[in-house]
Amino acid sequence: MEAYENLKRLVAAAEEDIRKAEGGNKAAGTRARKTMQEIKAACQEVRNSILNLRDQGDSSGS
Repeated sequence: MEAYENLKRLVAAAEEDIRKAEGGNKAAGTRARKTMQEIKAACQEVRNSILNLRDQGDSSGS
């Protein structure tokens, strides 16, 4: 599932900035917050994809 792969990529990309933000780097904190918003949107996309898969299965007569 492409949406899930994108979510995993975003989480991995956020790790370094989150660590830097914990150390007090304000710019890294800003980047981390931006990435977290992108992760939130990606989670919703994965959720919608899963619901679509479920709905396609229901329409097949199950």
